Amino acid sequence: MNNKENDLRPQKRSKLRLALGKIYYRLARYCYWYFGGLKFAKKQDSPSPVKMYSVFTHQTPLLRSLKDVDMQYQYNKVTNLKIASAKVDGVVIHPGETFSYWKLIGEPTRKKGYLEGIVLFCGTFHPGVGGGLCQLSNLIFWMTLHTPLTVVERYRHSYDVFPDSNRTQPFGSGATCVYPYRDLMIRNDTDMDFVLSVKVGETHLEGEWKASQKPTYTYHVIEKDHILKGEMWGGYSRHNALYREVIDYKGDVVDEEYITENHALMMYNPFLEYKGNVNVTTDQAE
Repeated sequence: MNNKENDLRPQKRSKLRLALGKIYYRLARYCYWYFGGLKFAKKQDSPSPVKMYSVFTHQTPLLRSLKDVDMQYQYNKVTNLKIASAKVDGVVIHPGETFSYWKLIGEPTRKKGYLEGIVLFCGTFHPGVGGGLCQLSNLIFWMTLHTPLTVVERYRHSYDVFPDSNRTQPFGSGATCVYPYRDLMIRNDTDMDFVLSVKVGETHLEGEWKASQKPTYTYHVIEKDHILKGEMWGGYSRHNALYREVIDYKGDVVDEEYITENHALMMYNPFLEYKGNVNVTTDQAE
């Protein structure tokens, strides 16, 4: 782990500084989008005439019962996911192009039909228009880790808000999103086209990456160095590192690639939630 572990202590900022910061980072992001020299991926108007191969699929439950959270916000989230999914479903990333989550979706506003869902901010949650869209960015990021595409920008929450519950993926395997400056950006450094498919099903948010060629390798994401720590100033923090195993057509692991490190403040007492050794390395879901 690096010295990012030392930057977790909460910092109080004035409302004025927060407002000015939002303006600054918005302007910086717009300049990056339009003057950064990137070629962005777009939706295709008609199905690809080339046979596409399924690379990876995944789905996540639409409704979760969360402590002290009104279920109506969960239903509103489903509406938000339907609107946003329609913006990215069918996007094609040609070689050399970059996928930008927020550039495709745009700002979630009431005028566009978005409703109030749950928004996480500084370790707490509150209602916000467009809340819940992190589920879509989480899904896309997780699927992308199982492809040869390159993730060039990704963020995770600085806080671990809810205790683990039926996790099936490593902690920190999601991607938080804040319009427009906390984006999820994915670049195609391969020589084949990739198509993203996402939809809101009856019970799950469903996604798939397809490619114009059958990829040479498959990938398996693993967690290392997972640890829970008590901070000297009080509270607890959680840390891990994610890697992925590169697997050839024979099923042999031929390489191991570093993905990212995660450092987050815990908003619950882990010693009440975990039994036994806190240096747990079992799989946990985002």
